[in-house]
Amino acid sequence: MKHFFTLLFFTLFSSLLFAQSPSSQYHVKGTLIDDQKNVVPYANVALYSSKDSSLVSGAVSDDAGKFDVTVVPGTYYAKITYLSFEDKTIAKIQVSNADISLGTITLTSIDKMLEEIVVQGEKSKMELTLDKKVFNVGKDLANAGGTAIDILSNVPSVAVDVEGNVSLRGSGNVRILIDGKPSGLVNLRGGSGLQQLQGSQIERVEVITNPSARYEAEGMSGIINIVLKKERTEGFNGSFDIITGYPSNFGAAANVNYRRKNLNFFVNYTASYRVAPNRTSIYQELYDNDTTFIYQQTFAGRLLGMSNNARAGIDYFFNDKNILTGAYTWRISKGKRLSDIQYRDYYYTTASPYRIIDRTQDETETEPNSEYALTYKRSFIHKGHELTADLRFLDNWEKSDQYFTEKEFLPDGSPSGEPTILQRSLNDETDQQWLLQIDYVHPFGKEGKFETGMRSSFRDMMNDFSVTEQKESGIWEPLDSLNNIFLYKENIHAVYGIIGNKVRKFSYQVGLRAEWTDVTTTLKKKNEVNPRDYANLFPSAHLTYDLPNQHALQVSYSRRVRRPLYNDLSPFMTISDQRNFFSGNPDLNPEFTDSYELGHIKYVEKGSFTTSLYYRYTTGKILRIRRVDPATGFSTLLPENLATEDSYGAEFTGSYAPFTWWKVDGSVNFFRAITDGSNLDDALQSDTYSWFARATSRATLWKNTDFQLRGNYEAPQLMPQGKRKAIATLDMAISRDILKNNGTLTLNVIDVFNSRRFRTITEGKGFYTETNSQGRLRQINLTLNYRLHQAKKKTKVVGEGDY
Repeated sequence: MKHFFTLLFFTLFSSLLFAQSPSSQYHVKGTLIDDQKNVVPYANVALYSSKDSSLVSGAVSDDAGKFDVTVVPGTYYAKITYLSFEDKTIAKIQVSNADISLGTITLTSIDKMLEEIVVQGEKSKMELTLDKKVFNVGKDLANAGGTAIDILSNVPSVAVDVEGNVSLRGSGNVRILIDGKPSGLVNLRGGSGLQQLQGSQIERVEVITNPSARYEAEGMSGIINIVLKKERTEGFNGSFDIITGYPSNFGAAANVNYRRKNLNFFVNYTASYRVAPNRTSIYQELYDNDTTFIYQQTFAGRLLGMSNNARAGIDYFFNDKNILTGAYTWRISKGKRLSDIQYRDYYYTTASPYRIIDRTQDETETEPNSEYALTYKRSFIHKGHELTADLRFLDNWEKSDQYFTEKEFLPDGSPSGEPTILQRSLNDETDQQWLLQIDYVHPFGKEGKFETGMRSSFRDMMNDFSVTEQKESGIWEPLDSLNNIFLYKENIHAVYGIIGNKVRKFSYQVGLRAEWTDVTTTLKKKNEVNPRDYANLFPSAHLTYDLPNQHALQVSYSRRVRRPLYNDLSPFMTISDQRNFFSGNPDLNPEFTDSYELGHIKYVEKGSFTTSLYYRYTTGKILRIRRVDPATGFSTLLPENLATEDSYGAEFTGSYAPFTWWKVDGSVNFFRAITDGSNLDDALQSDTYSWFARATSRATLWKNTDFQLRGNYEAPQLMPQGKRKAIATLDMAISRDILKNNGTLTLNVIDVFNSRRFRTITEGKGFYTETNSQGRLRQINLTLNYRLHQAKKKTKVVGEGDY
């Protein structure tokens, strides 16, 4: 099957390469810059017939601001649109028997307009660029008052489970970046760490399903890049947010910028206090010979968290070709986790439990982290000719202090006479990482571009883990099997090269990335050292063919890797739940994926539609496997390498505005995943068909009031050990501009019906387990956003690049 898709890919490549456009078509070309002489990439250029004003053709400017529109002979006018810029119209473009050059076209920033002019609306929620989909956060009313996790939960193609794990198109191991670089928020805790990042700091989310060789190869299912807000507008400007909500959600945020001549200062600050209740129930049957034992577990918890996040930096413009940026980010989060777990044990033939156990958790957690960044960008005389160097240092720390109390009761609720168990767990984790990256871009010819670069990262992590238990004498004694120090050392070096060009309607980009990985883990107690050292090549190819009448065809391929990281390898068991233990696996190997994708884009006058067909072939598939001890009924969940996974899918996204006051957009993804874990157990296999969909309807009820409904649905999905049941949720929001349109008040309700529950059935040798978990209950937020010397972002023309 893998060879079939490889053949299909290169067959499509060949057919596109030798396709010929009609001789009667010509090119209208030009270059877009702003009023500060910077190139304007990804702007929309549409040609309309001068006879009846019908949309004839269009294009999107590339990274160098260049555009190329193909049309038949005739008379046209061009309309150029881009967020935060005034629309530009170029009249009377006569195409006869030769290509037309419009030269260099300057777009004027909206920020240059008089303050008395009111600019309504915001940038389009979704845009499609050459190699990624961009989701602008500001347009989605339901995001107000939320965190980065709340925002990702509602990005098409993306799903977030109850523990904060992020998946893309149904597959896990997504590489999450912030401003294009690794961040301390996700280094220690993965995607769940994004709960500390307020949504008010986020400008947009970029989803890259098939990354090119310029990106690091980590991330089997793709890359999600979270871009934070930053202005470079002349003078003083900013935006401010105040948030209140139920359950308790109080916060404030400020994004402030000041630029004068060759200096630009920017500061982002957020403070928040949240109370996040959560609950879980587990039902398990354990089969031992001819006897069935049953236990039921209920979990009720609250996380009380207070966080502060500050980010500041300076841009220094030596001249219009040389920029040096220094930035510092400081975050600290302090949390209190309180939980109550009750276990009720039954014999299969009895209706009443024969034993009840209560276990409580009281955890205090502190997580400070710092990030330092220094970036230099040099632009040469030829447009698109650039050199960028970036040096970063990440310093993260997490300290956890947990107390556990466990008591046993008889069925009538009276004490059983067994002694109370008191335990304490101390966990100190540190993570330090140096990152150096250099990228160079050299254009050639009219449309060609060569890129190359290198990247080196050096990472050291330490986890000092200890558990003690109080004896009857009152002395706290360590539990030997739960006391150790785990060291993780990772060095990764990479170089890459990419070449791309455009020949008439055909654009191509091919690249190759080489990465060398050196990982060593050490358990200090017995000096158990586990070194890993390997080198890999990661090719990529992206092809685009422009079809007549606003159609385009895209084909892409990339090879990706998922390296076992710190949490995947750490052998320490969690003890908050005394019957369900989670840990890493020191013997875990990397998984590799070959990813193929065929996409089609269609622009219409009132909207746009995209279709993607994709296939992924994965070896060494990493999946958490549940195993239950038949003697105790206690389970362990740890990652293991399965043999292979074949994943096929079709994704459809669209945006349509039937009226000027009403716009709808949505996406649906159908996929099939065949997972083979027979290398571990013949029973660890699945073949599932599933789908998920999202739809948003936004209407302007009055001149300055918007109402939005957003629905999400994830169909049931089979897994190698059981299945996940369906999830359906509905969010709604209303916003109104106030304070002379300088402010916006937004009220939203996330999960109106409190239905966001993750329900799974897991079956294995000797056990059957049902889990029902709700990590976030219904949330109501009221947010006030105030803009100082900032226009509310301008709406792009519907149908000109909304996706």
